Amino acid sequence: MKKQLQFEDLRFDDFRMRARDPSLSRHEKVGFPNDYREGKEDCIFDDVFRKVKNLKENNKTILEIGPGCSQIPIKLAEICRQNDNKLIYVDSKEMLDHLPDAPHIHKYYGAFPGALGNDMSTLAGKIDAIIAYSVIQYVFVEGNLWAFIDHCLDLISDGGEVFFGDIPNISMRNRFFSSNSGWVSHRKFTGTDERPYVNVNKASLGKMDDSVILSILSRARSQGFHAWVLPQTDALPMANRREDILILKS
Repeated sequence: MKKQLQFEDLRFDDFRMRARDPSLSRHEKVGFPNDYREGKEDCIFDDVFRKVKNLKENNKTILEIGPGCSQIPIKLAEICRQNDNKLIYVDSKEMLDHLPDAPHIHKYYGAFPGALGNDMSTLAGKIDAIIAYSVIQYVFVEGNLWAFIDHCLDLISDGGEVFFGDIPNISMRNRFFSSNSGWVSHRKFTGTDERPYVNVNKASLGKMDDSVILSILSRARSQGFHAWVLPQTDALPMANRREDILILKS
């Protein structure tokens, strides 16, 4: 009998352990139930590809932080190969061992930014696109989110982009479940007529909310970058409670 998996409050070492567990699917290894991600990876990648313009360009340097071991970083690797782009992965060795090796790929083992070591200064101002998809919520709990963001901003080139994707926002979730459409969704999921409990006036410990999302925009903009919140396409499984942030160095 398969053990009951936890999908909340995961840490970097939890993902390392999951990556080593052969009984888990690639979705479970990266922190999602199968029904949240199965059949959705093409749509997820297409949504990212549409939003990050430098992924469509040639001879760029792309950095993915926390790629995990799903099909999404593999799709990114193929696009980078086609466009003659250099691709850098930063994640645990356990995760990155599941991803292919290729001449255009360089792997740094460990957590960002420490895994880059002295190359942080070498790469400063030379990265054309940084992607961290479904990552910064874990940094928010376990690490220093503001240092993480500042290090990303230090790395990007003129015209470079930082894409923080699939950010769970508890305020957005509360707004959804306070609405009639949220009630219908909850009723369909639970099979009951009970309205979902929503406490809009209390911060949720360890959860990102509007105040954090807007502070990220403010921090980037105060350093001279453009920054926007972007909605996810409706086809994604949690588009009603997750959103993306795009930062541009002009």
